Amino acid sequence: MSESTLDETTALIAQPFELNLTKVHNTEAALLVLLAERIAEMLEQQPEYLMSLLYRMDVLEKKIIPVLAAGAPEPPHIGLARLVLERQKQKAETKKSIKVEPLEGWDL
Repeated sequence: MSESTLDETTALIAQPFELNLTKVHNTEAALLVLLAERIAEMLEQQPEYLMSLLYRMDVLEKKIIPVLAAGAPEPPHIGLARLVLERQKQKAETKKSIKVEPLEGWDL
């Protein structure tokens, strides 16, 4: 992931998950660890709010269900963190690839 995509992805994740970004060492792996820790807390203390965030971030339910299943290959908080990171990375890359020109005559 490029540095600009990482920065944009971090910005998309930090605010809704209330992440302390002073811990991030500017790598995707560090962001994943920090996000997984926060999701673990939320699964225990605020599961409804977490599911609401996932819905608003457009993380697909069909991807969430297997991650939360008993036989999942990794703990739920890590799997959910991977899904969030993947989705927000897609959003960041889409924003970079689609440039919208300002509309003429819409000065406020």
